[in-house]
Parts: sequence; structure tokens; C-alpha cells
Amino acid sequence: MLSFLMICGQLFAQDVTITGQVNDAKGGSLPGVSITVKGTTRGTTTDMDGKYSIAVAPASVLQFSFIGFTSKEVTVGSETKIDVAMTDDAKALEEVVVIGYGTVQKKDLTGSVSSLQSKDFNKGVITSPDQLIQGRTPGVMVINNTGQPGGAATVRIRGNSSIRAGNNPLFVLDGIPLSGSSARPGGSGGFGSDGGNPLAYLNPSDIASMDILKDASATAIYGSRGANGVVIITTKRGASGAPTVNFNASAGVSSLLRRPEVLSADEFRAAAKYYSPDVDPNSYDFKGNVNAFDEITRVAPVQNYSVAVTGGTDNGKYRVSAGYMDQKGIIQNSDLKKYTASLNTNFKFLESKKLGLDFGVLFTQTDENIVPIDVGRGADGNLISMALAWNPTRPLKNQDGSFTYINQITGNPLANLYAYKDNATVNTIVANIAPSFKITNDLEYKFIYSVTRQMGIRKGRLIDGIVNQNTTNNGFAFVGNNQETNQQLTHTLSYNKQINPSLSVNAVAGYEFLSYANSWNTVNASGFPNVGLDFYDYLDYSIINNRGADSYRSPTNELQSFFVRAGVNLLDKYLFTGTIRRDGSTKFGENNKYANFPALAFAWNVSNEEFLKGNTTLNNLKVRVGWGKTGNREFPSGASRDRYIFETQSVRQVNYGNPDLKWESSETINAGIDFGLFQSRIVGSVDFFNKKTTDALFERTIAQPAPNGRVWVNLEGEVVNRGVELALTGTVLETKDFTWNVSANATFLKNSVSGLPGFYETAQLRGQGFSGVLGQRMVSGQPLNVWYLAKYAGIDPATGTSMYVGADGNASTSVDPAQNKYYVGSPNPKTLLGISTDVTYKKFSAVVNMNGAFGHTLFNNTFATVLGINNMPNRNMAKHFYDTNVKESTSNSAAPSTRYLEKGDFMKLSNMTLSYRVGNIGKAFKNMNISLTGQNLFVLTKYRGFDPEVNTDGSNNDIPSLGIEYVPYPSARTYMLGVNFSL
Repeated sequence: MLSFLMICGQLFAQDVTITGQVNDAKGGSLPGVSITVKGTTRGTTTDMDGKYSIAVAPASVLQFSFIGFTSKEVTVGSETKIDVAMTDDAKALEEVVVIGYGTVQKKDLTGSVSSLQSKDFNKGVITSPDQLIQGRTPGVMVINNTGQPGGAATVRIRGNSSIRAGNNPLFVLDGIPLSGSSARPGGSGGFGSDGGNPLAYLNPSDIASMDILKDASATAIYGSRGANGVVIITTKRGASGAPTVNFNASAGVSSLLRRPEVLSADEFRAAAKYYSPDVDPNSYDFKGNVNAFDEITRVAPVQNYSVAVTGGTDNGKYRVSAGYMDQKGIIQNSDLKKYTASLNTNFKFLESKKLGLDFGVLFTQTDENIVPIDVGRGADGNLISMALAWNPTRPLKNQDGSFTYINQITGNPLANLYAYKDNATVNTIVANIAPSFKITNDLEYKFIYSVTRQMGIRKGRLIDGIVNQNTTNNGFAFVGNNQETNQQLTHTLSYNKQINPSLSVNAVAGYEFLSYANSWNTVNASGFPNVGLDFYDYLDYSIINNRGADSYRSPTNELQSFFVRAGVNLLDKYLFTGTIRRDGSTKFGENNKYANFPALAFAWNVSNEEFLKGNTTLNNLKVRVGWGKTGNREFPSGASRDRYIFETQSVRQVNYGNPDLKWESSETINAGIDFGLFQSRIVGSVDFFNKKTTDALFERTIAQPAPNGRVWVNLEGEVVNRGVELALTGTVLETKDFTWNVSANATFLKNSVSGLPGFYETAQLRGQGFSGVLGQRMVSGQPLNVWYLAKYAGIDPATGTSMYVGADGNASTSVDPAQNKYYVGSPNPKTLLGISTDVTYKKFSAVVNMNGAFGHTLFNNTFATVLGINNMPNRNMAKHFYDTNVKESTSNSAAPSTRYLEKGDFMKLSNMTLSYRVGNIGKAFKNMNISLTGQNLFVLTKYRGFDPEVNTDGSNNDIPSLGIEYVPYPSARTYMLGVNFSL
């Protein structure tokens, strides 16, 4: 009877009502906090003042969760009022940094690593993850090569170090090493030549953090792929609790940021009369007033939406997201549409919860309409050069509505815009499954299998009769298909143990197998009459002899690796980390298939020593020293083997094998200091690094007498990058209602080459009179990509022609600029700078980010061959060259010289965001925030081209170039209004 009464008493026990207040760490109320009873569907949210009330059974567990804050659990006891203070999740995350194959507490770091959370990212129109960190961390340079939506970018960590192999860092997505390539088919022959950004399939709204591993002690765990640094991308995960819907929407407009100044119609008439007084004005003055650039550009709308649903229990969490982006380009007919969907789950099984399973899948489709901006064009130019040089007195259309035609060299930009049609679609799937088992509380095994599959198709057509009225039956079309399949198998065994109060150990050992495979094919045809259909839809209609086909399959590209990393923390003062990875790659010769990549690092937490304990001024001080060796395998697979091309009824050998081909390796020494002052009100770091790259991989032509062909070799000599990185963040003012933080980072770089046999040339300079001209060299005693040009000495007043400096040091018009060249500067910035500040007042906040680069020179190829004085009187010219003090002859030929070499120094207001936290609206909308973002608001520079942040591809024999501008897709300024909230 007693037992029966006790059970009945429990069954009929009355719920108790719990009330309370939820605040942030500063004491400010938090509206919209989700409060659920663990194990049930019962829940509520805090009101506008952060207050709540909920009825629960005794001994229940309340779960408090809120976006941007660390979740918290409280067990209900005898009290009926429970107040909770929630910790800013960003601050909590800053204490844990993602490194290769694991995580580590920030205080235990021994390598040079920069960590950025989602709150630190750049805002605005972001199509790929590299744009999120532009200017936000020391040592990292991100250049948007073009303003084209989804266009390619150049990413460098601590400068360039390779002559021929790739210089971009390795990107790792949730433990999946990415190939760095894209299945988007390329274009040429007048069609858009930008290769696109290989990371454009990722949705920035799904990214939680990015960790940049910079020195070899941090990147050695990635061995042969770590020479250029590693960027680890971690996506957002599910959270336990009731389902929560997070919604983000933004819309805005983009317009032209800046462009080279050319003459207006009236200025053109005056200049033509000045430079060509003997020419009949009726031959060049068509009485109009036309701005051809305005005719091909527009104010372009942009919209971006994303939604995510998170929820689950401690045993099963999930996050489902979807996104849609529609970015119209500022050049008419260009745009990018991106559709994304992802699922991330985390499960725990068994009563002990030791068996885990992570599963994730990402799907993206990108659709592009591409305009004919081919930077490989010569004298006939592309869409941009045509618009810049168009005679501003001449209408673009005739009275009957047809396009004005001049000749094959002087193209009509509006006609070209409509003559070309070019679209590309890329589908990407990234799937991974990762079971894990905790063998003991300290020892865990994890297995990852991932597959990345990309398929791209591109179709293009040219109605040649619109461009050239003399070739009405010579239409051209092509269809290209690319596909790429990458697979990963990774086994890891992790050990983390606090052995005693003075000693802790963390270690990971693993095996990894990676496989990369890609192939492509393309068909094309010409000679189509214009019958009103897109030629690529009926290629059979062409003449058989006008058809072509090509295809490719990559040689085997596999990587097998074994790795171990161990870290020791002694007395929370002395930190040791040792790493070694052994890589075997099919890319290398039979005699050098495997190589070892070791690293050692030590750190001393000086602030934990007795002599600094209690110091209120210097509350944190850590000294770090590290050494490591990494490799570079970013060059074509099959390089060490005999390779052949199958052509029409023939086979031709194009590569001769080299069984001794080995790894390009980089050895880095890094020393750093981390510090915190005044209770970490000011925090910062200083890093000194010296990186030496040897055994440079290079493809060279076989010296005669020998069979025609090429061979890959390791060059003698070395490339050295050394420098200093500074980072500083401080809280200027902090009260209950007002906070002001300022951050700045600076990098000082020096690059040099030594011991290199001979020299190697690159940097194709294009345009009229520049056929086959190269402007940069790789040579000992100079930095990589040093400019090798004639020295311009002004215009000779007597002849109106250019003077150049000869071998004797004297300037003369008789000096041949092609035979008298000098090393005249570097395109590698010597200083990188980033500045950001954020201000919060009650519900208002403002964030401003700026970035800049200094100490480098750019070649303004646009001025050199598109806007010169020799255009007169038929085409337009740059205002810069219109000089009535010294009359330059219109017959003066442009030459690759320092006349077109300009300082690339700039400081750019990359983005600014003003926001207002509305809070909850009724019971449905929680934590609403409204923002206004401006991107690329202005740039301070003396550079006269489109944008000092530019890198037109000028590679020669696949030797990369840097610092060229040649009529690129221009950059845009964007304003966006956004709103985000949860349900």
C-alpha cells in the first residue's frame, strides 16, 4: 500500500512554474531565447525584456539556446526563479581552433594559425569563401581577378613561392581536401576566358568558421599539399532543442566602381584636331555624343536568400539549409544564379553513446551567362576595349537600327554583346559519411569517406554577321562538357588525456587515400548561316570539314599518406608539438614516389609563470617557435611519365618521363609572440617567418639535338619568402550600452630568387603591336615575376616619339626598347594592410572593413595598347595622354616599357554594414535584424586602370604571371538591404 501511494504521488505531482531573466555576459537582456524542457516538446521563448515563464515537472532540465551564444542546461531544483547568463558563442569558439584532423584549444596552439568566425567575415555579395577573409587576417592576400560574377580569385598566404607549380593554398571543407579545380568548361576565341572560382559552389551562409594555417609546423600534417598554406572551412552544424528556422534575405544593386578616363565627344573633337590637323574632320566627327561604356553597362539587381532548419536531441542533431542567389552583372547579358542545398547530421548510438555517425551532403547548381571578355585577344580586342576606344562622336547604331560596322579591328561593342551567346551550368555534389567510436574516454577512432562529383556543360555561339557584316554565313558554335570525381578515405585514431594535473597529451595518427579524376570533351563547328536558332543546337547543319572535336582524360592522380601528430602540455606552460607525414603520389617519378614532411614546434605560456601571475597589465604572453617542411604537388598528373596525344590518324609524344622527378619542398622557420594587455582588452600577435622553397618543379623543352617534346625537371636554386606579420585588436570603449572595437593587421613581405640556372619568362602583354611580348622573368637576384621592361624616358619634343634608356645610361629615340630592357620592379606587394572597426550602441551597430596593399607595381596593358595616342583620330584615347605641352606623334608606337608601369598602392573600403536589432515581433518572428551593407564603396589609389585589385592571366607555358591589367570585367560597387530572423 505504501509503495502504491508513493507511485501515485509521483504520477499526479503538479508541475511547477519557473520564471526568470536571461541576459548576455554584459547584463543586457536577450529577447527570443529558446527554452525547452529536455526530452520533451514543451518550450517557450523570452520576451522583449528577456523574461520567461514555463511550467515544468520537478527535476526537469531546461535547455537555453540562442543564435550566436553557447547553449546552456539548468536542472530545476526547489527554486521557482532561475536567471541565466549566456556566453557569446563567438568568444567560446575563439578558444577552440580547427587544425588538421582535429581541434586544439587556442591556448595550446604552437603554430601560426589565424581563426575567423562568421561574425568576422566580410559582408556583401559573396560568391565564394575566399572573399569572406579578404583583408581580415595577416599574411593572406586575396585578389578578385575580375569583377565578373563568380569570377576567379588569386589567393596567396605569405606570398608566392613556386615558379611553375600552383601557389594557391589548400582548402579543406569539413575534413575534405578540395582539388582546387572546377568542372566549368573554359572559353577562348573571343568567348569569356575567365575560368571562374572553383569554390563558387559553396554557400557562405553555411560557413561557421575559417582557420588559416600559415607556417609549416601547422601545415606539415598536410604534407605535400601544405607548402602554400591551408584554409580549413567548417560549416554550421545542428543543435539540440526544438526545431528552429533561420532565414536570411538581402537585395540590392550593383554599379560600376571605376574605369579609365577617356575623352568625351567634345574633348575627342578637340584632341583629334590638335593631333591630326591635316585630317578632314568629317572623316572622324560624326556629330554624335556617345558613351559606349554606358551602353554596355547597367545598374544591376542582386538578390540572395537562405534558410536553415536546425534541431534535434543530444543523440541526434541536424541542420538542413537551402540558398538561392541571383547576381546580375554590371555588363549587360551577364549574370550568375546559384542554387544550394545541404544536410548535416550528427548521431550517437548505444547506451554509452560511444558510437557516432556524421553524415553530410551538399548540392549546388550554378548557371552563368557569360559575356565576350576574352583577355587573350590581340589587336581586335574584346568587349571592354571596344567600348573604351569607341569614337564618342559615332553612333553605335545606324538610322535603320542595324549596328554600325567599321572594320574587323575596330569592333562595335554593342554588336559584340548581341552576337555572342555563352552559358555554362555546373552541378556539384559533395557527400561524406564519418562513423566514429570512442574506444575509451580518451581514445577515439574515426573514418571519413567522401566523394565530390562535378559536372559542367558550356554552350556558346557567335553570329559572325552581326560583328562583321562581310561574313554573314560564318557563324560559330561549340559545346563543352567537363566532369570531375574526387574520393577520400581517411582513418584517424585520436588520443586526448589529462594524465595528471601537470601533464596532458593530445595525439592523432592516420592513414589517408585520395583519388582525383577529371575528363572533358568539346565539339565545335563553323560556317553557319543565321536562321534564327542557336547554332550549338544543330551542329550537324555545318559543313563536315568545319567541325572539330577534342577530348581529354587525366592520367592517374592518387595520393597515399600516413601521418602522426603529438602534442604535450606540461604545467600549462610548456607546449610541444611534433608532426610527420609520409606521402606517396602517382605524380612523381618511380625513384621518388614517397617523401617525408616533418615539423616541430614549441610554445611557452610565459603568463602562467609565477613571476607574471597577477600581473594586471600583461595578462597573457606566449612565445612560439616552429620549424617544418612541406611540399607542393599542384602541377599536372602524369608529369613524370611518357605522355602522348592522339590526333587525327596519328599519335604524338608530348612529354618525356623523368623517373627522378621529386617533390618541390618548402622549409619554414616561424617565431611568434601572442599577448594580451589589460585583462585582454588589447590582444595581438607578432610573427616572424622565413620560408625557403627548393627543387622547383618546371616543365622545359628538351634541348636539341633530341626528340621534340617537353620534360618535367627539378630546378636548382631557391625561392625565399621572409616577413613579419602583426595583428592587434582592442576595445576602445565598453559600457553597458556602447562598445567600440578596432582591429588591424599588417604584413611585411620580401621575396627573392637565388641559384636559378638561366631565366624563365612569362607575363604575356597583349594588344596592337604587342604580339609575343613577355614582360616578367624568373631570374636569380630578383623577386619572382620581376618586371623586365625598357625604361621610358619621355617624349622627344622634336620628333614626338618615345625615348628609352640605352645600355650607356643615356636616353634617345634611337634606342630599341626590345633590345634594352631592365629589371624595374615587382608585382608582389611588400605590405598588406587590413583595418576593421565595429561600434555597437544599444540595438544599433556598425562594422567597417578596409584592406590595402603597397610597394608593388602593375602593368597597365589597357593604357598601353587600347587607349594610346596612336588611336587618333579614329578611336578614343585616355585623358592621361592628352598633353598640349608636349605633342606626341600619332605614329609613335607603344612598347612594353615603364611608361605603363604604375604603382599599385591602394586602400579600399571593402565593406561597411549598418544594422539594427529589432528583436522579437509577436510570437512568431524572433531575433530579427535589419542591415544595410555597402561593398567596394571607394578605393584610394593613384592607379589609373579599372581597379588595382586585378590579375589578368598572362601566363606563358603555364608559368603564372602577376600584376597585369588588360581590359578585364570591371569591378562593381554594391548596396544591399538585408533582414534575418528565426522562427
